[in-house]
Amino acid sequence: MLDTKQLLDRFISYVTIDTQSNPNSKSTPSTDKQWNLAKKLHQELLDIGLEDVSIDENAYVMATLPSNVSHEVPTIGFISHFDTSPDFSGTNVNPQIHENYQGGDIILNKAKDIVLSPAYFEDLNKYIGNTIITTDGTTLLGADDKAGVTEIVSAMAYLIEHPEIKHGKIRVGFTPDEEIGRGAHKFDVEKFGAEYAYTMDGSEIGELEYENFNAAEAKIHFHGRIVHPGYAKGKLKNAMYMATEFVESLPKNEVPEKTEGYEGFFHLTEMNGEVEKAYLHYIIRDHDKTKFEARKELIYKLGQLLKDKYGEDAVTVEVNDQYFNMKEQVLPIKHIVDIAEEAMKSLNITPILKPIRGGTDGAQLSYMGLPCPNIFAGGHNFHGKFEYLPLENLIKATEVIIKIAELTAKKTK
Repeated sequence: MLDTKQLLDRFISYVTIDTQSNPNSKSTPSTDKQWNLAKKLHQELLDIGLEDVSIDENAYVMATLPSNVSHEVPTIGFISHFDTSPDFSGTNVNPQIHENYQGGDIILNKAKDIVLSPAYFEDLNKYIGNTIITTDGTTLLGADDKAGVTEIVSAMAYLIEHPEIKHGKIRVGFTPDEEIGRGAHKFDVEKFGAEYAYTMDGSEIGELEYENFNAAEAKIHFHGRIVHPGYAKGKLKNAMYMATEFVESLPKNEVPEKTEGYEGFFHLTEMNGEVEKAYLHYIIRDHDKTKFEARKELIYKLGQLLKDKYGEDAVTVEVNDQYFNMKEQVLPIKHIVDIAEEAMKSLNITPILKPIRGGTDGAQLSYMGLPCPNIFAGGHNFHGKFEYLPLENLIKATEVIIKIAELTAKKTK
């Protein structure tokens, strides 16, 4: 039986350390404050009794739980990231504990009139009777992905304390900068040494994901020509109008707010400009590789149309791939998904197999030679003040890790 108080205390100790990453930084980790939790984790893994505990020059933390069986078992891994999103403040996180939630609104901050309501966040209705951990309305919570970190550390501690549970060699890894798309960039897959792994980075209880978006970013620069407006006829070129034409030329319904499931999109994330220069930044997403390539081609095509209209030097387009759909790497060894599904069912958790409308470290790691499906960590409403985590989800996700370790050893006897 897991120690619920210990689990909660561990989670609180992590989320109260500010680890917000910074997309504008070129260093790894992107913020010095991420070292504070990385070093804490390094020491904690030593304290609970793991072996080969290491922290490298980029703050990647790894450790080993040795096998306690005599037969050969695949080395498996569990991975989570410890940075939090730059989208919302992670400074001075003040978690609120709401025991035995009975439905209705949860007051996060009375003075600021900030309310977490099931009228808007309907998933709250699934957690009647649970203990709900929330923010105080001024920061994010950090369950993404400190819930995953908590679950992995707690599962390893439990397996050490309960040697009667048989398992093979297990590797654990904790990464910086996942929230800015760089969590796997300097992950040493060879050093990690697992045949496959699971990221504990999903949301709702039961989520089990091995499909994600193919992802790219587009940077479009528009180059105008400024002339005194009184004498501008036939001479002035307004870069902002060019940018507006570009935006208006993309499909209106293929945006995040109008798509779901397997539907892809173009998402305008940044726009700025003046007469002489303007800039657009898009992220491009699609599960289907063919449609993904077509989306990138459309960006180039629209850029060329504007060049034809305003001059070859009027527009520059740069499209960069970011990560790809892990499905292609996982399907050949789909038994690793089946084991996770069986683990959930044995714990009376209904597996929810669905595509990720986003990406995880696992997407990139799968293409680096470490197939890596994603499992729920239990939180909701990530990256903002309405983020919350049912304590029972934290417990269940920890139990899933333990059960996967046990099942993997049994299936390879």
